[in-house]
Amino acid sequence: MNVRGLQKSMREYGMYFALLIIMVFFTILTNGVFISPRNISNLFDQMGYIAVLGVGMTLILIIRSIDISVGFVCGLTGAILATGLKGGTIPPVLVVLLVLSVGIMIGVYHGFLVTKLFMPAWVVSLAGMFVFRGALLLVTEGTGTIIVDNPFFVALGNGFIPDLLGGGKVHGLTMLLGGIAIVLLVVSMSLQRAQVKKYGLDAGPTVLFLAKILIISSIVLFFAWQLANYRGLSWTVVVVIVVVAIYHFFMSNTILGRHIYAVGANPEAAELSGVKVKSVTFFVLISMSFLAAVAGILYTARLMSASTSAGNGFEMDAIAAAYIGGVSASGGIGKVTGTIIGAIVISSLSSGMNLLQVGVSYQYIIRGLVLVIAVLFDVQSRKRLQ
Repeated sequence: MNVRGLQKSMREYGMYFALLIIMVFFTILTNGVFISPRNISNLFDQMGYIAVLGVGMTLILIIRSIDISVGFVCGLTGAILATGLKGGTIPPVLVVLLVLSVGIMIGVYHGFLVTKLFMPAWVVSLAGMFVFRGALLLVTEGTGTIIVDNPFFVALGNGFIPDLLGGGKVHGLTMLLGGIAIVLLVVSMSLQRAQVKKYGLDAGPTVLFLAKILIISSIVLFFAWQLANYRGLSWTVVVVIVVVAIYHFFMSNTILGRHIYAVGANPEAAELSGVKVKSVTFFVLISMSFLAAVAGILYTARLMSASTSAGNGFEMDAIAAAYIGGVSASGGIGKVTGTIIGAIVISSLSSGMNLLQVGVSYQYIIRGLVLVIAVLFDVQSRKRLQ
């Protein structure tokens, strides 16, 4: 077996083994409570906003940029949503469009400063973090907490899809969708591997590829079964799946998606090759803020309220999910599907530690150490591959 190929594959597949270890660890310590259908369902609902933010952050990190303002963009847009729904005078659809438009405008603002005025992205996002936190306090200063009682958004944050296949003890539609997801994943992964081989590139050992298919299929099947034994897929999870599917297709099958990878791998070479680096950066920053607005909608709907503390630390969870999911610290490498695994890892750690009643201070320390380990693993893997 090719040692270089093995090392490359282990770098890509390591997150799945990490998730497996975490799940087994907490399952043993909680006497099985961790993998109970109810807890798995709560874990996925809590993961929703992290996953959506993580997808946007994946693109940001791939092009070697950063946006640490997304947490408070998420909080601000959630507060705007709650304010717009208050009183029920404005149609919910218009409120959602307004919130998404605000997210896009924030992205345009960031993109203009970075690509037209040549300000460093970390400075722009740091300033944005203060600006949007202040705006959030302004929006919520009247009551501190704005309650959302619109039935549609209550269902979006806390409701589940109906079982159209009979409605027995096991949610049939959830199991069917889980089976379809496995088939699509296997087909997609096989096509990608065939394409890599077509161009004469190293696709990695076949044994590890088959192991990856087996592990991913087992994880999807397990989660589908657990969710089906509770109340099925929540609407939050459905939104996450749609977002991930769109961005996975976009990054894997479009010219702009390939340009994003090219900019992250080597911006100078990409520019010389005809890639419009500024336009790509502009798009990625808009995408990030747009997804932050989507995350704000999901988070506000789940809590059925907006508060002054909403969004605090969300950007750290998104960055951690992306790096744990396989995004390279050097840019140019990463997949949104991997980021979802990273988001599940982050949520699993939080859920498991909460069940074990681990103090909040220790939880932050552990999550920080996990992020260090993930980035260290990436750096060392890249060194061995050079």
